[in-house]
Amino acid sequence: MNMEQKTSYSVIGVMSGTSLDGLDLVISNFRLINGHWSFEITDAQTVNYPESIIEELRKGIHLKSDALNKLDKALGEFIGKTIKDSFGEKLYQIDFIASHGHTIFHQPEKGVTVQIGCGEEMNRITSKPVVNDFRSLDVSLGGQGAPLVPVGDRDLFHEFDYCLNLGGIANITQNQKISAFDICPFNMALNALAEKKNLAYDDGGQLANSGKLLPTVLEALSNIPYNKVKGPKSLGAEDYELHWKAIIEGSEAEPQDLMNTYCEYAAIAIAKVVNKKPGSKLLVTGGGAFHTYFINRLKGLVNGQVIIPTEELISFKEALIFAYLGLLRVLKQPNCLASVTGAKQDNCGGNMIGFKNETQS
Repeated sequence: MNMEQKTSYSVIGVMSGTSLDGLDLVISNFRLINGHWSFEITDAQTVNYPESIIEELRKGIHLKSDALNKLDKALGEFIGKTIKDSFGEKLYQIDFIASHGHTIFHQPEKGVTVQIGCGEEMNRITSKPVVNDFRSLDVSLGGQGAPLVPVGDRDLFHEFDYCLNLGGIANITQNQKISAFDICPFNMALNALAEKKNLAYDDGGQLANSGKLLPTVLEALSNIPYNKVKGPKSLGAEDYELHWKAIIEGSEAEPQDLMNTYCEYAAIAIAKVVNKKPGSKLLVTGGGAFHTYFINRLKGLVNGQVIIPTEELISFKEALIFAYLGLLRVLKQPNCLASVTGAKQDNCGGNMIGFKNETQS
C-alpha cells in the first residue's frame, strides 16, 4: 500500500535540543479520525550524548566544513545506533523516522540554516526511511525556518490558547492566530550558569530560588534589541553568544543571583506575550517546566492558567511534533506556515531518504 493511502502510522520522532541535555526519542502512533490526526505515545526515552560528541557540538559553530561533515556523519551514526539499541524489535513496526537534527548555524537573514545528524547514516543503520532537514526549504523561501512546532500545536494541542516550550530556547505558539516565535534563550543560559557551580543544571530551580535579583543585569537583558523585534523572529546559538552571553556569563555576580535575575527576565518576557489575551490557557513543556522556581514566577505574572502536563509530554512533546511534521512531509501537506516564519508561502519541508515508490516533490 502506498503510504499516502494509509490512515495510521507509527513514527519515531527525534529531537536534539540546543541545551545538549540529551537525545529525545519517541514512538508515536498517529490515526486519522474524522479528518483529524490523533496521537498516542507508545515509547519514549532520553539518551545522554557521549562527552566526545558534546564537546564537538559545543564548538560546532566554529568548525570548518570538513570537520563539520565528519561530525554530521558521527551524529547520524550515533542517532541510528541509539534508535536501534533503544527500540529493538519495535523498530520493525515503524513506518519511518523523523529527525529534527542538531542546529549548528541558524542565520535566516543570510539564508543559512544547518542542522546536522546525517539521515543517510540513520537510514543505513536502522533500515528505516528518514525525514530530516525540515528548515532549509522555508529559509530558501525567505522565511525564518523557525519555529516549526506551530503546525503540531495547531493540530494536536488546539485546546490551549498558547503552547510554550522551555528548551535551550523559549518559544511560544498562539494557536488561534497561528503565530509563533522564539522569545529568548532559556536552558542555554541557565545551564551555562549552573556549570559555574559544577552542575549540569539547576535542579528544580533551587539555586535560582536562593539568589537575589540584580536590577542592573535585568535592565541590560531587557534592553537587548531582539526583545523589541516584531515577529517573525527566531534565535540560534550564535545569537546567544552575540547578545546574551556577555551579560550573564561575563558578570562577576554570584551564579545564583544571575539565575534568579535571568528567570525574572524570561518570565516577564513570556508573560508580556501571554497577557495580551487575559484568562488564556498556557501549556508549558520542555525541560524548563521542571524548574519549579521559574514556573512559580511565571504563574505569578501570567493572567491566566499555566498548565503543566504529564512528565512524558513535558519531555517529549517536541520529538512528538517532529514525528508529526515528518508525517505531513510524507503526505505532501504543509508543515511550515508562512504566517509564522515570514516565508513567501506555506511549504512542506524535509529531506526524504530511503522511501520506496515515493517522490520528494
